Amino acid sequence: MYKATFLISQMDCPSEETMIRMKLSSISSIQQLIFDIPNRKLEVYYIADFELIEKQLQTLNLGSTWVETIEVSATSIPQVPQERKLLWIVLGINFGFFVIESVAGVLAKSMGLIADSLDMLADAIVYGLALMAVGKALKTKQNVAKIAGIFQILLAIIGFSEVIRRFSGMENTPDFLWMIVVSFFALVANAYCLYLLQKSKSTEAHMQASMIFTSNDIIINTGVIIAGLAVLWSGSAVPDLIVGGIVFLLVMQGAVRILRL
Repeated sequence: MYKATFLISQMDCPSEETMIRMKLSSISSIQQLIFDIPNRKLEVYYIADFELIEKQLQTLNLGSTWVETIEVSATSIPQVPQERKLLWIVLGINFGFFVIESVAGVLAKSMGLIADSLDMLADAIVYGLALMAVGKALKTKQNVAKIAGIFQILLAIIGFSEVIRRFSGMENTPDFLWMIVVSFFALVANAYCLYLLQKSKSTEAHMQASMIFTSNDIIINTGVIIAGLAVLWSGSAVPDLIVGGIVFLLVMQGAVRILRL
């Protein structure tokens, strides 16, 4: 049994982790994958096929660099705790607020809220992919990822097009109160998710990735709240459109990462 350590310079969110898991899932000699996303490190416990493992990582173009390989005993493989229940809770909260924010965004005529709702959906999709990938065939994983990525990027394109259209017409000023109140509750929900994830003190890869993703969501929620205050102060829809455009671009970037699977 061997443990190979790699540095993955572009691994900073659940999308890259999922890509790596899918890419390596067909190599039967791999016994365990341990991800350390904050430090961009991957440990591969395997029996054979090191060259194939290294080649598959390099084809992802995520900046994979081999660090070292050491021989280990089978009993030294880390026992990864089961965190499926907690991931389901986080997924449920994200999907629930996708529905709430999308409805509120339409009623308030706020592109910031609509974009934030789509970001919540993107998170739910990533968490869902992580859960669905367990025990599934490689082809099934690829099909799920492809459908999710295409759906997400289409929504992002439509949303960004609407932002551009509203910039041209500027006929709607969003309801700043809806923006602030709904985004505040979304921020509280994401903060609660982050609390649950941190409280678990899990070293499991998906949990570490989820913490990073949820932290980013809190930043986006704060951005929408600030945009709502700016709308109140200026009486203009421009702050809402700027925040909405930025979030749609972030969602589109995440969708492209998923499609690279």
